[in-house]
Amino acid sequence: MHERAVTALGQHFQWLTGVVRNVRRGFHRPPVDAPDTLARYIAHLPSFRQAMAHPDTRPRIRHWLVAPTDMGRMRWPVPALPTTGELAAWLGLSDEDLDWLADRKGYSHSARDTRLLHYQWRWVPKRTGGVRLLESPKARLKALQRQVLHAILDAIPPHESAHAFQQGRSVLTFAAPHVGQHVLLRMDLEDFFTSISAGRVFGVFRTAGYPEAVSSTLASLCTHALPLLVLRDMPRPASVEDIDAHWRARARLSSPHLPQGAPTSPALANLCAWGLDVRLSTLAASMGVRYSRYADDLVFSGGEDLSHALERFRHLVETVIRDEGFVPNVRKTRVLRQSVRQQVAGVVVNARPNVPRADFDTLKATLTNCIRQGPSTQNHTGHPDFRAHLVGRVAWVASVHPQRGARLHALLDAIDWSR
Repeated sequence: MHERAVTALGQHFQWLTGVVRNVRRGFHRPPVDAPDTLARYIAHLPSFRQAMAHPDTRPRIRHWLVAPTDMGRMRWPVPALPTTGELAAWLGLSDEDLDWLADRKGYSHSARDTRLLHYQWRWVPKRTGGVRLLESPKARLKALQRQVLHAILDAIPPHESAHAFQQGRSVLTFAAPHVGQHVLLRMDLEDFFTSISAGRVFGVFRTAGYPEAVSSTLASLCTHALPLLVLRDMPRPASVEDIDAHWRARARLSSPHLPQGAPTSPALANLCAWGLDVRLSTLAASMGVRYSRYADDLVFSGGEDLSHALERFRHLVETVIRDEGFVPNVRKTRVLRQSVRQQVAGVVVNARPNVPRADFDTLKATLTNCIRQGPSTQNHTGHPDFRAHLVGRVAWVASVHPQRGARLHALLDAIDWSR
């Protein structure tokens, strides 16, 4: 290390020995995957800062010695991509195309022509008020994101408390731990996807073993800062109560974040919430409480002990949420006791998993009217494939409550679709 420093600087400096000694103490192994971290570490060493402060000892680079980066510790079976050049080749891109699609220089933020951008946007009203932005990558970027998803992100397991966006888990597995509990606490995270920054995404790829430059490029491929020409069209808040949330959402959108619409965003959201899941599951276990998460929906349940300590527990949960960089949507917090209908993501869990009675009755009436009057008379909301819509709704009921599902299937099979 000392010899390479002398070669690069063209001469020996007395402070070099101290810098090398400090680096060896600070890094237990050569930081071949973290050159930026090494540079920042050296820049903050007192001996180096003192040398830079005096013209006689200030170093100048005489010979550039460039060493390629290498993979760090690989915890999961992800493809080894130690350099950005190898990342570009793996994606089937030139270095220039990789820089363009990753928007490494931030051109899209101030672009004036949407044809030069890699995303398409649509503002969608929320049922509870406000708007949600759908950010859909264009075909070329979407194909690259799918490659990253299937080859890298699918190999990294999320926390066991996470039930959304992964094979073998569903709303039913999310609700199952809370069946027959004395009290339920439902909480919600505000703007879940857009509150996850590019820095968090960078951390996921670094943890997978990718060097800093490769992790930064992968994070740039999977995150996005909303261009000013789209941000200016953001609908204004409908009420005074929504103003603070509106400005928080605007700040998140203007910074690199997970776009809701990219194929990589669901998996990355789960992985970026690992710390949140670890802390909340540990907190819940310490108080004999059950915990599960489905995207931005958090549910806790327990017996009378939880009921007695509910306010304290809720305060602790909110503290953890904020510590982990998320914001609890307090307007959606609900406490549900056994005396009321305990519903988790559309599943009633008071005694056993079930669908709400009103939903079942409405669907049963629709199917009955389809038999009597013809299905064309019941498509009031204009579904393009009404038959597939009804099949899906019946399948959902059957997955939650097989007996009720069988009754609905019998009605579905009796419909004359030619009418």
